Amino acid sequence: MEIQRNFSEFILLGLSHDQNTEIFCFVFFLVCYAVLLVGNLLIFTSIRYSPLFHQPMYYFLIHLASMDICYTSTVTPKLIGDLLVSRKTISYSGCLLQVFSMHFFGMIEVLILTVMAYDRYVAICKPLHYLLIMSRMRCNLLVLASWAGGALHSFSQILIVIRLPFYGPNEIDHYCCDVFPLLKVACTDTYMTGVLLLSNSGLATLITFMVLFFSYVVILFTLRNQSAEGRRKALSTCGSHITMIIIFFGSSIFSYLRPPTTFPEDKILALFYTIIAPMFNPFIYTLRNSEMKNAMRKVWFQIS
Repeated sequence: MEIQRNFSEFILLGLSHDQNTEIFCFVFFLVCYAVLLVGNLLIFTSIRYSPLFHQPMYYFLIHLASMDICYTSTVTPKLIGDLLVSRKTISYSGCLLQVFSMHFFGMIEVLILTVMAYDRYVAICKPLHYLLIMSRMRCNLLVLASWAGGALHSFSQILIVIRLPFYGPNEIDHYCCDVFPLLKVACTDTYMTGVLLLSNSGLATLITFMVLFFSYVVILFTLRNQSAEGRRKALSTCGSHITMIIIFFGSSIFSYLRPPTTFPEDKILALFYTIIAPMFNPFIYTLRNSEMKNAMRKVWFQIS
């Protein structure tokens, strides 16, 4: 394929031009990234070396923790490093790699969240058949399907972006490479390309959100027939899932389910689904989960 560009790198305009703001953001996001890494590694280790690993919900949670680390690491280290320099650049190949990896791991995370909702639906609505339905083989197939869905989504994104010609300005008004900011600097009519990207990312995000929403509606409706203790335990688990879904999908839907254009607020919204929401995952899935807290105590007391 002929290379359609006359430069080797893009210039990222970043979050702010004010030095004091950038120093504050550097400290803040460095702390956020450290919390995310420690929290998700803590979840991963605690589940992997405890009996919880054999339960489907925690088996999926270990994959979600892994995806949180991979997904956020495609953007955050670069963002943190750029906050210390005045000229923020990324190579053309690095930009394409960032687009691919962000959408690859991001879509896997979305699908893992969907699988976790399905797991909760089966556990609450079909408890007598739960172990039969959610066998380890089926769990492995669901995780594999999530990876396949991530690959399909990210390859389709990158095949669209890689055909864009870049002959003019190479400044991207963002802190990372993403599809809509790249459309803005492409030297061609990008209307149809934007529609394709919207149908890929926007509709995929919306459909997934609707599936999750209706699944939890069914779950909450079914809880009426359970005991007070059963409702309390189920609501504690589902409540954490719903909180995560609202934070992650709310910002994602606004960013991708719209005409292909960019707004100054896009960078702030992107922070929610690339850094903030993944950072809260360890708290959401552990602080209100007695099984996780007990497993963490047993594992880490044994290690110490």
